[in-house]
Amino acid sequence: MPRLAYTDDLSAEELERFDVIIDVRSPSEFAEDHLPGAINLPVLDDAERARVGTHYTQVSAFEARRMGAALVSRNIARHLETALADRPRDFKPLIYCWRGGMRSQSMGLVLASVGWKATLIEGGYRTWRRKVVAALETGNAPHVVLIDGQTGTGKTALLHALAARGEQVIDLEGLAHHRGSIFGDFAGTPQPGQKAFETALHDQLRRMDPSRPVFVEAESRQVGHRRVPPRLWDAMQAAPRITVTVPVDERARYLVEAYPDLLADADKLEAAFEGLKPFHAKTRIAEWRALADAGDWHALARALITQHYDPAYNRARKRGTQRGGGHTLEIPRLDEDGIAAAARRIVSMAAGMPRPIQAG
Repeated sequence: MPRLAYTDDLSAEELERFDVIIDVRSPSEFAEDHLPGAINLPVLDDAERARVGTHYTQVSAFEARRMGAALVSRNIARHLETALADRPRDFKPLIYCWRGGMRSQSMGLVLASVGWKATLIEGGYRTWRRKVVAALETGNAPHVVLIDGQTGTGKTALLHALAARGEQVIDLEGLAHHRGSIFGDFAGTPQPGQKAFETALHDQLRRMDPSRPVFVEAESRQVGHRRVPPRLWDAMQAAPRITVTVPVDERARYLVEAYPDLLADADKLEAAFEGLKPFHAKTRIAEWRALADAGDWHALARALITQHYDPAYNRARKRGTQRGGGHTLEIPRLDEDGIAAAARRIVSMAAGMPRPIQAG
């Protein structure tokens, strides 16, 4: 009988020792959340898992185990003949299921019998989830510098330019697949679940140098339906901020060029107008619809900026409780050169900003 190795060290460095991380849970469990970089080779799919569970509770535990064993054996055989067919002699997989039980053990035993150095996560996915929650709720807070500014000031583009320069960046909207506004999620990309959002965030944070700043766009605590975890949110509230200002017409031009998917999606645009109804008079909504119908996108973007987004931003800042100091950065034009120059200035500004003292 081959012997299986176990580990509960799920640090980024430890995970990189393995050739592949195999999640043997069902596709729906995998979709909800999984270890970074894991592939899904289920030993029971969703329908099979439900079928075995029903048999276990309604017919016989013994019969359910026999049924499950047959299904698991067939599925592992299929994975050996397909996804794992070209793996070399020295292949080192890391395997996990929900709690390190029979599903991962079954896969581990077969792979170890082949001669591969199979390792199982002790406690399964639940071990990973506990580590993520602990890090995001009580772990060390990052040294955040906020990039703030009104809608259309190119904050996301600035984050990307900073990342291209080798700076540490967290793009919360990118991780949450949401623009953080009434215009919602990205085309064809639904928001991840809260657990998957937290896993992606944790995976980025744990790879960062704690002595260097982490640039983050100033967001509300909710990015769409995803919630920023406590330690990062506290760090954002206390962080120094660099507030970007851009002329209104340039902001309108930038929005039209930056979000062509919105202009091409009449249903999403109409849903946005519906969402704005509680905040504006019917006549104003009608004016915006008329601009959209006429294809006057620049005028529509300008109207939304001046009549909705800027007033909302100003109200939010008056209610805000941010404690960090900051600087203002004026950007005359949001073209490639303007954004690159602004990124250089942001790095210089951040270098002179003291690290705030975090509570707790």
